[in-house]
Amino acid sequence: MLFHLKIFAVLLISMSSLFACSKNDTKIQLSQDSVVLAFGDSLTYGTGTSRENSYPSALKNTLGLEVINEGIPGEISEKGLLRLEKILQSSSPDLVILCHGGNDILKKLSLSLLESNLAQMIELSQSYGAEVILVGVPKPSIMLSPLSLYESLANKYNLVSDLDSLSDLLQQPSMKSDSVHLNKKGYRELANNIAKKIEVL
Repeated sequence: MLFHLKIFAVLLISMSSLFACSKNDTKIQLSQDSVVLAFGDSLTYGTGTSRENSYPSALKNTLGLEVINEGIPGEISEKGLLRLEKILQSSSPDLVILCHGGNDILKKLSLSLLESNLAQMIELSQSYGAEVILVGVPKPSIMLSPLSLYESLANKYNLVSDLDSLSDLLQQPSMKSDSVHLNKKGYRELANNIAKKIEVL
């Protein structure tokens, strides 16, 4: 009996893992006239290369859609939250790619406040009818990995996400311009990875 209970528990854990991953196997479907809003800080702006080589520009070329670059270098999540609604009102995006929090992490600001700010950005974007792709930002360490709060938020809101690309790319010298920013090649690869999460009908 105990053996059967253990088997049942293992099956339950396996099934829950499958369901947790299922959303990230789903592609966000957009039409040819869809508008994409890339919202964030310097990693969205394209610091480390030119604006023309930022990931939103590369994504625009890859998808053939309008991609609006609303990245502000040095911005913390509290400031981002304050400006988001006005941009949502003016651009009416079908998809928001949210890549924010790096400056909160570098400045050692409250991670619980960062999580709250990101949650409010997600909810605000969804209230305007936009899908959200959440991009995970790594914490400083020898082996980079995204802060766990990004995965928690992706699971909580059942989001399509790209949690690992920035961590992976920033560990490759050929992909970065400095310790926290990508170069032209790195941004192009980030755009390629995000594009895999999107299907244009």
